[in-house]
Amino acid sequence: MEIFLNGLKEAVRLLASGDPEVLDITWRTLKISGLATLLSVMAGVPLGVLLALTRFPGRRFLISLVNFGMGLPPVVVGLAVWLTFTRYGPLGFLNLLYTPAAMVVAQAIIATPIVAGFTVAAVQSLPPKIPLQILALGASRWQLLWLCVREVRLGLLAAVMAGFGGVVSEVGASMMVGGNIAGSTRVLTTATVLAVGQGKYELACALSIILLLLSYAVTAALTLAQQRSSYT
Repeated sequence: MEIFLNGLKEAVRLLASGDPEVLDITWRTLKISGLATLLSVMAGVPLGVLLALTRFPGRRFLISLVNFGMGLPPVVVGLAVWLTFTRYGPLGFLNLLYTPAAMVVAQAIIATPIVAGFTVAAVQSLPPKIPLQILALGASRWQLLWLCVREVRLGLLAAVMAGFGGVVSEVGASMMVGGNIAGSTRVLTTATVLAVGQGKYELACALSIILLLLSYAVTAALTLAQQRSSYT
């Protein structure tokens, strides 16, 4: 308990003093996880809407794959991305391994099934006759998709929150493809692991608290947007 209290004091000191290293790590964490979440939304939402509204052979199998991907172990994703970007991998010529870009790719892969799964659930919660009624009123396919997305916007914001929460707290894949390089790929989770390994438990607690504050701040902002949209 004493270590945690000292860690809380250290977190307050680091933030109040504007420690450059901590601010740099925090900003990098937000930037990498935020970009990964954005990419996952761009891929996961259309995929989820497509799976929820269309009928075709193999659809249930694809939905089961999406649901399976929601619990995909991050370390497996990290290994796959590492093998892809390593020097002798298929995309090794891009030289992305141990860069923030590789971390974004890994985190986006982790978050996309989460966003897609939440999207499928949200769209399928609509009454089945609503899409048919919209089409009967003369709406095009694109208008149908847009109207359905508007109707389930609260669920989509929940999908964004779940996707961000899944990647901002991730450590295995980030460590594997990023390398935890100071000033380049070190984020709050990997910095915490490093602090624990060095026996700096108070610093590890401080970094963990800062990570929780960052995660809560983003989630609170999205929740505010979600609750406001519920009245419109």
